[in-house]
Amino acid sequence: MATPQDVLPAPATLTKNRAPGRPDAGPADPGARLVARRRPGQWISAAVALLLFAMVLNSVIRNKAFQWDVVADWFTATSVLNGLTLTLWLTAVTLGLGFVLGTVLATMRLSGNPVLRTLAWIYIWIFRSTPALVQLLLFFNIGALYPTLGLGIPFGPEFVTVRTVNLFGPTLTAVIGLTLLEAAYAAEVVRGGILSVDRGQLEAASALGLSRRRVLRRIVVPQAMRSIVPTAGNMLISALKGTSIISVLAVSDLLYSVQLVYLQSYQVIPMLMVATTWYIVITTILSVGQYYVERHYAKGATREGLPPTPLQKARAAYRRLRTAADAGSAPGEAR
Repeated sequence: MATPQDVLPAPATLTKNRAPGRPDAGPADPGARLVARRRPGQWISAAVALLLFAMVLNSVIRNKAFQWDVVADWFTATSVLNGLTLTLWLTAVTLGLGFVLGTVLATMRLSGNPVLRTLAWIYIWIFRSTPALVQLLLFFNIGALYPTLGLGIPFGPEFVTVRTVNLFGPTLTAVIGLTLLEAAYAAEVVRGGILSVDRGQLEAASALGLSRRRVLRRIVVPQAMRSIVPTAGNMLISALKGTSIISVLAVSDLLYSVQLVYLQSYQVIPMLMVATTWYIVITTILSVGQYYVERHYAKGATREGLPPTPLQKARAAYRRLRTAADAGSAPGEAR
């Protein structure tokens, strides 16, 4: 037998205040408000991290052994700036040529020709398996292995012959060695980016009758760049720091320039801090550029759209502060 509670509808006030999904919820308190969940662990860990950071920063600033006055004097010295210019030039040249050669190697690895695939794999395997310093020293001492280099018919006469002693100087050795090394890594970066493109899109483009060049320009490259740019940015920063290895060849890069100074003045720590500070400044600029390049190629990747940039966040915060300030001053003006 049905009871009155089963037949009669609930009072309007109880139905209105009933929480969705909870039929047994009572009337809501009109004065109640939502309170964020307290997370004391996050605040404690943040306080500990800030304390440790402050301790490290204090030890660096107040430690007289760093000799920050000497760092400031030598930071913009002519010899240091010349070394920095050579470092930037080597980074740009070796990474640019490395990506050109790496793209060719990636195409060979993706080719249907087994000979090209095998040769590209052997090249990448050798240059990724040996240390960069060993490669540079081998190229620098190439004259001991090949006193002359010739161009001609295999096992036949040579038409052009060049003595390697007159051909390979320290700077050219650095360019060749670093380019061949970067090409091995760039090949894998480009290959991974191309393989990240969905195969179904290529099949759909072929079904629509699009040319291979248009498919490459409109479909493959824009999507592959989303995978290539982050790794290529890391390669760029690594190449910038990796140029310091050429100091063993007496090439006047940034590190070798500061070494020449502290070998005469014995101010080792401050001169090393000069080089360290310049590396930090350049890598920071490159990281900012990498962020905006990644943002450019991320257009249309998500439905939510691109997240705001730090500059856009700062502008939004400024507008909120202006709005709050105007709202606070409005009642006083009305009175």
